[in-house]
Amino acid sequence: MWRAGYSPSLRMPGKMAARLCSNKPPGAQSPVSSQLSSSPRPQAEKQRRRREREMAILSKQHTSAGEETVNWSEKPKIVYTAQTPPGTKKDTSLPFPSSYSPEYVESCWYQWWEKEGFFSPEQHERLSHGVDQTFSLCIPPPNVTGTLHVGHALTVAVQDALARWKRMQGYRVLWVPGCDHAGIATQTVVERRLLRDQGKHRQDFTREEFLQEVWKWKNEKGEEIYHQLRKLGASLDWSRACFTMDPGFSRAVTAAFVRLCDSDLIYRSEGLVNWSCALQSAISDIEVDSVEVSGQTMLSVPGYENKVEFGALYTFAYPVEGHDGRVAVSTTRPETMLGDVAVAVHPDDPRYQSFHGKQCRHPFTNRLIPVITSTTVDMELGTGAVKVTPAHDHKDFLLSRRHTLPHVSVILGDGTMAPSCGRWLEGKKRFDARQLVLDALAEKKLFVGKQNHPMTLPVCSRSGDVIEPLLKKQWFVRCGKMAEKAIQAVEDGQLELIPQHYSKTWKNWMSSISDWCISRQLWWGHQIPAYQVELPESTTRPERLQEKVKEGNFDRREQLVAMEAQRKDFPKGIPQCGTDALRFALCSHRIQGDDISLSVAQVLSCRHFCNKMWQTLRFTLGVLGENTQPLGTIEETTPLGSMERWICSRLYSTVAQCEQAFDAYELHAVTSALHSFWLHSLCDVYIEYVKPVLLREDEGAEVQADADDSDTTTVRQVARTVLYHCVSLSLALLSPFMPFITEELWQRLQPFRPRPPGAPTPTSLCLQPYPRSTHLAHWHFPEEEKDFLMVQEVIRVARSLRTQCGLRKEKPVMWAVCSPSQAQVLLHFRSAVWTLSRISSLQLHCPDRPDWLPSVQSGPPPKESLVGLVDHTCQLHLYNQSGVNVDKQILQLSQRRDRLVPKLEKILRRLQGSNDSANVPDHDRQQMEIKVSALKQELEVIEDQMKALQETQSTG
Repeated sequence: MWRAGYSPSLRMPGKMAARLCSNKPPGAQSPVSSQLSSSPRPQAEKQRRRREREMAILSKQHTSAGEETVNWSEKPKIVYTAQTPPGTKKDTSLPFPSSYSPEYVESCWYQWWEKEGFFSPEQHERLSHGVDQTFSLCIPPPNVTGTLHVGHALTVAVQDALARWKRMQGYRVLWVPGCDHAGIATQTVVERRLLRDQGKHRQDFTREEFLQEVWKWKNEKGEEIYHQLRKLGASLDWSRACFTMDPGFSRAVTAAFVRLCDSDLIYRSEGLVNWSCALQSAISDIEVDSVEVSGQTMLSVPGYENKVEFGALYTFAYPVEGHDGRVAVSTTRPETMLGDVAVAVHPDDPRYQSFHGKQCRHPFTNRLIPVITSTTVDMELGTGAVKVTPAHDHKDFLLSRRHTLPHVSVILGDGTMAPSCGRWLEGKKRFDARQLVLDALAEKKLFVGKQNHPMTLPVCSRSGDVIEPLLKKQWFVRCGKMAEKAIQAVEDGQLELIPQHYSKTWKNWMSSISDWCISRQLWWGHQIPAYQVELPESTTRPERLQEKVKEGNFDRREQLVAMEAQRKDFPKGIPQCGTDALRFALCSHRIQGDDISLSVAQVLSCRHFCNKMWQTLRFTLGVLGENTQPLGTIEETTPLGSMERWICSRLYSTVAQCEQAFDAYELHAVTSALHSFWLHSLCDVYIEYVKPVLLREDEGAEVQADADDSDTTTVRQVARTVLYHCVSLSLALLSPFMPFITEELWQRLQPFRPRPPGAPTPTSLCLQPYPRSTHLAHWHFPEEEKDFLMVQEVIRVARSLRTQCGLRKEKPVMWAVCSPSQAQVLLHFRSAVWTLSRISSLQLHCPDRPDWLPSVQSGPPPKESLVGLVDHTCQLHLYNQSGVNVDKQILQLSQRRDRLVPKLEKILRRLQGSNDSANVPDHDRQQMEIKVSALKQELEVIEDQMKALQETQSTG
């Protein structure tokens, strides 16, 4: 049997620690031997941490992550109840719900997208902004071994973000869905299920009966996987969905096999393969895990009631024929000594010079085996002499070819000892035979001893069985020339790896690749089209979480760990966050070349972001609904006031950031820019600033002050137009990551959309042009963005002073003691400072230039004002006419000073260290000096304020 495989490929997300796709062939360094001799630290470290986590979970030391990071309360469910036939467009004219609900938002949209064919490449012909370029990709087909997990969700979120982005750019996009039959994995889980549910093994069925059970599993899990992909919003072309065991694929596999075989790229040969005795099949390198064993360790092995010891080095002796001496050899696998055909020593080892060319007598088979020399022998390991077992060790197999040694197999495919071992061992399990061999050696006084020995154990990832290298006649693919072409493709630039530094990893791996064993001894999967002719013979809630674990394919320990972790981490269950929140959280991680650690708290935070988007639309629809004048298009809209110019420029910069990050496939940078713009620029600043004028509050005049020669009606109309375009374009920018909520909200904005004459009626957001910075060039005001950074710091300090004064509704007078250039900026953004700082007026005082703009400059602030430091040239003085609580102010200032002093001391120590070191860049040293200066100045201000307050206290 043969499981269809893939050509070698790098999995870019992750640390690249996992082995890639190849089996080691006859005549080359083998994966198992390299695993035994090397120490893959990253993999070992992961396994160590995993064991520690499991122990912590099963002990009382495990603290609930849910209690520490996931604070949530059950939200009221809002359900879409309109009678909408499947595949018809959702009715967005219904009243806007009061809060965000994933169930409400995600209903109906996908069925409409799919029925309308929005995800097919043929849709490209109907795009007004289409370009003559194609973007196509195939989903890494999920195995039909079970349902999708978070790892699949990460892949889908990333691929779908790219597919939707390209589609909105006007590309002809094809994303092909499908499922992989996953020969070994699927057969394993079905066998496990049959054993659990019916108490039967595979061998209790005929092949046809067993395959019927597998097809039942496939139909059940395959449909569930496709349902999950739709729930994730994956914009796949379902008309092209395929399964790797479909008849067309089977024919393609047969045709490819014959063609490759005719080209001598596939051949059949006897060689050592990774063999799983539990599966009774060869497996590939990527299905072999390396388990680090630090010393004598008891491990569970499938098929054994008791644990088996590993991590021990056994030494026994071979008597030398015709000589009084003995040669002691060390091994971790004494049960294989029945297949020994030689003893190897290093030619320069003085201990064995006299034994060169001699023969040893095998104590159990009575065979004479030669003493050979090889420079590959490690003189420092064990006794410096090693047993040679070509049929069960990769290094020994290569050595046997150089010395023309026979191959004696002593372990069968089911893991039992072969008849050639003798009746005393025949049929015994290999690890049971180990102790029998050691006892027999001790009885013959040939056993020398046993000691701790750190080692790397190859384990089958599918069954948990310890891999047994076995000599089998198998089918192999020649990979050498293909690997050379793959290396050349990267070097020539035909194939681009992102991040680029993985090109070195690619080259190193491809350079050491060896032929790939494609044989699998399975019932489920593609059959190799080669036949032997024989003549016929005459004769979500906690309870549900627990249920999901029980329904899975975990072994008993994994199930116990998972259930215990769920009980402790999520005592109330996992909050419903929705597809959009999950996708956005997954894409927010930097995935190029590293692992990610996804927490429920992060997804919950993204769900809060969804609700923020929802409330932003509630406000936007409210102010647009009162408008009787049509909104202007982007091209027609010219920002008037300073804040309109600032928010429009921020939108331009955000679009430019998204373009740059998308082109570099840095999705985390795109999500970060969009999250920051929506929350910190649009909501926290612009909407809070513009509320008074749009809601016709009494502060409208303050907002108007920035607009030169404009009446209030014009100011409001421009503000509405700018708000509409900021929200609409932001939804388009977010659409590749959050397809459901953006479609829902965008559709509700459409009644207010400015439509130039002759423009087509838009259908779905997923088919709209993705925003481009070139279309917003007239909204770029870099000086406004730069100047507003200082304004934001002024607002932050002003709010802090209000808090210190205990002010709520009162609006005090504020003085800004600053340089003329800073005063000019504050004057330009005066209305924003008034509105966002909640002050009644802003007084500007420039002590260095008392003659600067006499019409706006005021005198110095009152001495009893509360002072806040913006930077070394700008101070804010807040004057509260109702007076202040002196004792409270002194206490707050004292606490502030106590927090700043340790910070100053820490930076001073670092600065001193940087002065003593020539390795610290000048830029870093300058930044520390600036921080020291600012902290010193702020401490001086605090001391002056405390002194002034204490004087007031004493005179009062």
